[in-house]
Amino acid sequence: MAQVHVSELVLRDGHQSMIATRLRTEDMLPICKQLDAIGFWSLEAWGGATFDACVRYLKEDPWERLTKLRKALPNSRIQMLLRGQNLLGYRHYSDDVVRAFVQKSADNGVDVFRIFDAMNDLRNIKTSVEAVKQVGKHAEGAISYTTSPVHDIAYFVGLAKEMEAMGCDTIAIKDMAGLLTPQSTHDLVTALKQAIKLPIHLHSHATSGLSAMCFIKGIEAGATMIDTCNSSFGEGASHSSTESMIAALKGTPYDTGLDLRKVQEITAYFREVRKKYWQFESEFTGVDTRVLVNQVPGGMISNLSNQLKDQGALNRMDEVLAEIPRVREDLGYPPLVTPTSQIVGTQAVLNVMTGSRYKSITNEVKNYLMGQYGTAPGKVNEEIRKLAVGDAKVITCRPADLLEPEMVKLQTEADRIAHSDEDVLTYAMFPDIGKTFLQERNAGSLKPEALLTKEAAHTNAARYAPNEFNITLHGETFHIKLTGSGHAGEEQRPFYVNVDGVAEEVIVETLSEVEVSGGGKSNGKKKAESKTVSGRPRPTHAGCVTTAMPGTIVAVKVKVGDKVKAGDGVLVIEAMKMENEIQASQTGTVVAVHVSKGDSVTPDESLLEIQPD
Repeated sequence: MAQVHVSELVLRDGHQSMIATRLRTEDMLPICKQLDAIGFWSLEAWGGATFDACVRYLKEDPWERLTKLRKALPNSRIQMLLRGQNLLGYRHYSDDVVRAFVQKSADNGVDVFRIFDAMNDLRNIKTSVEAVKQVGKHAEGAISYTTSPVHDIAYFVGLAKEMEAMGCDTIAIKDMAGLLTPQSTHDLVTALKQAIKLPIHLHSHATSGLSAMCFIKGIEAGATMIDTCNSSFGEGASHSSTESMIAALKGTPYDTGLDLRKVQEITAYFREVRKKYWQFESEFTGVDTRVLVNQVPGGMISNLSNQLKDQGALNRMDEVLAEIPRVREDLGYPPLVTPTSQIVGTQAVLNVMTGSRYKSITNEVKNYLMGQYGTAPGKVNEEIRKLAVGDAKVITCRPADLLEPEMVKLQTEADRIAHSDEDVLTYAMFPDIGKTFLQERNAGSLKPEALLTKEAAHTNAARYAPNEFNITLHGETFHIKLTGSGHAGEEQRPFYVNVDGVAEEVIVETLSEVEVSGGGKSNGKKKAESKTVSGRPRPTHAGCVTTAMPGTIVAVKVKVGDKVKAGDGVLVIEAMKMENEIQASQTGTVVAVHVSKGDSVTPDESLLEIQPD
């Protein structure tokens, strides 16, 4: 028996799980003094999706966030989540980039590196572990826990033994979706304690409602470290609340020794702060036992719901959640954790939105099936692999072995916009959005996404309208809840509603319009237009190339006059953080290109046109 140590996650995984990683540094710093005084084993405050969110949405320098937190938390270990060879991006990086990233993370304030690989392919964490040990920091090897026909206790014990042999200081059971049960936790921890000598750290999301019970059983079996999140951002898709676990272990041989009242003062602060981020709240972040089937991790669910909402397709969430396990099986049962959760999730969305499974296949799925992320845990569906990559040879070596050193090349590419090695690494993680971020920072024009007050939302009728109301017709009252809609600007726009709990689709045809902002009015039937809101033409013939999902153009691969064959890649679009190649709809000549790199596009637009020869 031993005292249980607590890692607090409110500065990273808590807000990633509950408000789509939108908590800003300015709302972290005022409470750091109190957090620093509690006595947590560590404070997880960096890594995961926070780096991406800082650059993409918040327009904050993620390295600056880290240095500010380091200064504000002088007595605490700062912990980060590192994706092994993926670092914090969505591809594998060369070993010299991995070593440089670890060095700079340590220089700027990281003490504990929790290192995992989404495939549990430990070849992909070896360089990271070695780099952490070389800079004298704590390396925690993390097992990506999942359930499938190929994942059992013997499999996980084998991983832990390899991590111990690599030189890891602790072993984390990373249950990112909340799949552990009390009994499976007890059995796994018991087996690990018999096989390795390292301390065991439990990380389990509360999505299924089981995490607190799992912690108790795991502690009784010998785990000495647990991850919790302040209740202001805890429970549901996040983690068991810190306060609850402190109280549960009080007076037992495992007493954390932490002061509950002081933690509650922190809770009061974050409860008020969270109100600022109401627009990022999701109805899918509560307890949901469906996770035991779909396995969508807590850090993904709030982002997935926000992305579907942006596409006017939130009503199709249940279809996506049902499709995710099918895609996962096709890909050989990878654990669903970044980046495989995005790879599987985005493909599932495409399968649902296009109405045909694998009609459109993301570049990341193709790379996965080529072995570029490592070895799949189970057997891959060979029909899907053939459809995606044809007869291309699948690699079997460690993917990074095929990569030449990159740092010098990256430094050259970023020379005009990077002021430091940290800037180069930001560019390396996200070449397009990172470049834009650095350019805007240098020009002093960074502008974060708006945080709207509820009062402003209610008065901004041009953007917001009631989404739940009662209507009375012929003396009968119906309860209406809007769950999604098609794209504004369409003459006939679909709206998805629940009528007294029954899902329905209604088509709204605009006959007249009122100019809300200026108070003017235009009467009469709306004339049909050949162009969309963006000014691009609507698809009118078989040669029009469209996208299945809203996104951003990252590459235009053809120009007017080029000859293409049906199925040739002509555009690359980024949607839901994944790149998807869009193919030519028919064989012929490109006669019009309506987009450029960086353009935002939607499914109702013609992106380019092909004339048959």
